[in-house]
Amino acid sequence: MERAQQQTAPDGANGPATRPGTPPVDLELLVHGVGGTTPEEMLDDPCTVRITGDDTAAVFRRAADVDAEDRPEEYRDRPVPEAYVWCNLTSGNSARALWLLLLPFMVVNLAHWMRPATRGHHRTVRLYGLLVRLAGLSLTVLLVAAACEVALDLVAWQCAGVEACAARHSWLGFLSPAASGEGWWSLPGRRLALAALVPAALTYLLWYLSRRTWSAYESQPLPHRPEPDEQTGPTALGSPGFWYGRRLVARLRAAHTAAGLLTVAAAVVSPAARFDRGPGGSDVLDSLGRLLIAALCGTAAVVLWVVCRRGRSENRLDRELDEHLVRRLPLAALVLLALALPYAGWSRPGWQSAGRLSGDTAFGVIPLVQGLLVVVIAVVAHLLHRTPPPEPGSAGQAGRPASLRAAMRGLGGPAVALLACALGGVMSGGVAQRVADWLDGTGSSIDGPPVLLTWQASVIPPLLVALLALVGWLSWRTWQLSRAERSTVQRDYPKEPADPATTRRIARTRAMAALTDRAPLLVAVVSATTLLLGAGALVGGLDTGKTPGEAAGHTYAVVRGAAETAQALGSWLIGLGFVLFVTWGRRAYKDASARRTIGILWDVGTFWPRAAHPFAPPCYAERAVPDLTWRMATWTQSTGGRLVISGHSQGSVLAAAAAWQLTPSVRKRVALLTYGSPLERLYGRWFPAYFGPAELGSLHREVASWRNLHRLTDPIGGPVRLPGDCGPDVDRAPLKDPLALGRTARHPLPAPILGHSDYQADPAFAEERERLLAGLRPDVPGQRPEQAP
Repeated sequence: MERAQQQTAPDGANGPATRPGTPPVDLELLVHGVGGTTPEEMLDDPCTVRITGDDTAAVFRRAADVDAEDRPEEYRDRPVPEAYVWCNLTSGNSARALWLLLLPFMVVNLAHWMRPATRGHHRTVRLYGLLVRLAGLSLTVLLVAAACEVALDLVAWQCAGVEACAARHSWLGFLSPAASGEGWWSLPGRRLALAALVPAALTYLLWYLSRRTWSAYESQPLPHRPEPDEQTGPTALGSPGFWYGRRLVARLRAAHTAAGLLTVAAAVVSPAARFDRGPGGSDVLDSLGRLLIAALCGTAAVVLWVVCRRGRSENRLDRELDEHLVRRLPLAALVLLALALPYAGWSRPGWQSAGRLSGDTAFGVIPLVQGLLVVVIAVVAHLLHRTPPPEPGSAGQAGRPASLRAAMRGLGGPAVALLACALGGVMSGGVAQRVADWLDGTGSSIDGPPVLLTWQASVIPPLLVALLALVGWLSWRTWQLSRAERSTVQRDYPKEPADPATTRRIARTRAMAALTDRAPLLVAVVSATTLLLGAGALVGGLDTGKTPGEAAGHTYAVVRGAAETAQALGSWLIGLGFVLFVTWGRRAYKDASARRTIGILWDVGTFWPRAAHPFAPPCYAERAVPDLTWRMATWTQSTGGRLVISGHSQGSVLAAAAAWQLTPSVRKRVALLTYGSPLERLYGRWFPAYFGPAELGSLHREVASWRNLHRLTDPIGGPVRLPGDCGPDVDRAPLKDPLALGRTARHPLPAPILGHSDYQADPAFAEERERLLAGLRPDVPGQRPEQAP
């Protein structure tokens, strides 16, 4: 995009009517997929001009096509290509590298949108969303608690309070009673108050990132259009306020920010209040501590109330209540933290730091709550999955049952929520483990992190063993499928001589592409194993109060050796993962190409609005979908021309979402061409409530026409698989890949296996585009194109 020229578009580019009596031009609006690209590559021209948009997302044309509407006679045989480039929404400046910290939040936000498809049962649907939002809140508390564990417990309480540890780190000298000669900052409460600035700063960073992206993404200047309380159309993606999440993100951001600050305040107040309640404690300070704890609990109850309130809706606007929540709730939590710091720092004769803080209790309660939430989410998801849509004869009732298409029989959301909690636990535990090793070295001067974190690290090796066993089984199945595919490949090229080497390569590529359909099995095994091992670690840590190696000290030698090996290997793996994580983030901060690679992860994970966690990376579709909707609506209405929106990969998902946002009259004048599309293969199975058979069937009926191209070698794209006669009407037969098995007169050099890329190089692309344009009429709904072979 940097090489593109910026030019003020003439009137024709934004759609004035053409000369009377002259047929209007046709428009092809190209939308790229994951990973991003440049307008020059999309338009196959080195000279491009930005028609509309900014440096973040924009529409481009070739320089020669800028005034195409004024010269319609030159475009009778071809459409005018336009390119919508949105890659900077996910892989822009170097600050995007900080989004790696938000990975667990992104994953739990995905779980919110993975609920099973159903009609009615609105209370159960709301309960599902509520439970996922509570799981997201627990992740915020876990992350801030991990920062408190590092800063308050390991550094300020343990290391600074032990002379041997503080002597190895001179920068802790002013906090050490021995090194500073009982200096002012050496009192335990003052050390905790000073260390509390670290988790408080982390909470501010999360608030800042969410506030900054909220201003750029969710707060687009769109007019408010009330939407119904419940879904009335074929899909919620067509609701007027679906891509406008300003209110919910603002409310959740206030609640999560307050929760983070309250966690810090509780970590500071609890040790001081515990000392004040004991022998020798001050009655006045004890009373103040009880008041502070009561205030913290009351504010925490308000936070829970805000999170439990009704979810996404732009119908009921209560700006006064929202203003009070967004501004005053974090402010109240900040005031309580400000009161907690001097309370903890007050002089308490005889108070010394020894052992650990109450991290074992905190890191025991949080995983327990998360596990219970995941189990309840699974029960609710199962109930929703078992409830069939009440409309007889709907798209979900014909052909393949919708229940067979949903990933993991409707349990994909709970499984992903569990993985988000596990990822948050590994990241927080990994930081604590590495900091403890760095502070203590190879000695034993401090007690180290809570034993529960050691237990969590110890379950990583058996989890990897289960994962490796599954990978081995999948590899064997892929090899079997590859052998079976060889005869099919040879039949696909009946007029060409046999080429065993190329045949094996094509068959292997097809078999590898089919692994995408095994993703639910992989997630199911990993999540189930994680749940069982996590429950065992929680019980073992709480029951014994010892590390796995210590707990197995009096058992059989084999058991003891396995426990010690798992403990050491788990700690090493967490350390390696932490180093890789930091290295990847540092490289992404400096290297634009690495940011684009990470951007692929965000392209897939941040399509959905932030409905469960406000600190997740922002939803780029809240900018991209309105951009595409407004471009299609304004161009078709002002020119009366025919428009084909052409989406590749993730671009096809954006194109479908934009088509749902169009008014019915405009939607009937737009044709949809998708290729390499994950609409059914990924989104239809993992997000059945929004891209299920009924929803995709309604899209087919409501647009003028729709054709989908796919290859068997494509690991991402696939057929839409609409039931009944709609299936062949949308899906073209799989394209040949490669176009020729060997050397032919038309392909004298060996043809490459394209897989997911370069669909426009296939002659079928131009053929289907022409069929779609031929089926469109400027003023009447288009005819369905003939079925292509």
